[in-house]
Amino acid sequence: MKILSKMRRTKKNGPGVTGMVMPDAPKSHTYHSKLVILGDTAVGKSCLVLRYVRDDFSEFQESTIGAAFLAHTADLGTEKVKFEIWDTAGQERYKSLAPMYYRGAAAAVIVYDITSKDSFSGAKSWVRELERRAGTGIVIALAGNKSDMESNRRIEFEEVAAYAKENGLLHFETSAKTGANVQELFTDIATNIPKTDPPRESVSFPISPPRTRRTDPFSCW
Repeated sequence: MKILSKMRRTKKNGPGVTGMVMPDAPKSHTYHSKLVILGDTAVGKSCLVLRYVRDDFSEFQESTIGAAFLAHTADLGTEKVKFEIWDTAGQERYKSLAPMYYRGAAAAVIVYDITSKDSFSGAKSWVRELERRAGTGIVIALAGNKSDMESNRRIEFEEVAAYAKENGLLHFETSAKTGANVQELFTDIATNIPKTDPPRESVSFPISPPRTRRTDPFSCW
């Protein structure tokens, strides 16, 4: 039996030289997923997001008002996940707005500061709220930020790892300053979220304008 191959001339091979016509590589599908960032004030939420989205770090940030919106795509090889990221304010006076941002989210990153016991207590409070009020199937990740400040550690890794395992959460210790585990955190979330495109929401709640409105500066570190 003869196997016929489709041949053509190519510029690369030159005149009179034929090359195999290769099939187009399959295109990876891009899923759109809403992701919300939660946690107490000054734990480094905005710094963490900016490191992920722009690979940038500024030690001094200004407090977010309401929430800021950013987007970034995680490439998993055969598929991509475009995160629509809501970076929420950590101040107590904005906490009542949080349900408007985590409603319909496929994933949530709850950030705490490894140098602050209170911030981990706050993180556990956010976990309980999401378990009560967020949609079923939401992927929750705990991010212990400021891992570069090991000498000031107040929360042991093993304590949070045990809590995360007990509650079915992802857990990473990260450093927005050095970039440690930041990409890994979001890649693991992208791997674990359901691969379905959510219905498009009509956004009717307050967000910061393109140049994010912020107030008094604070140090991420």
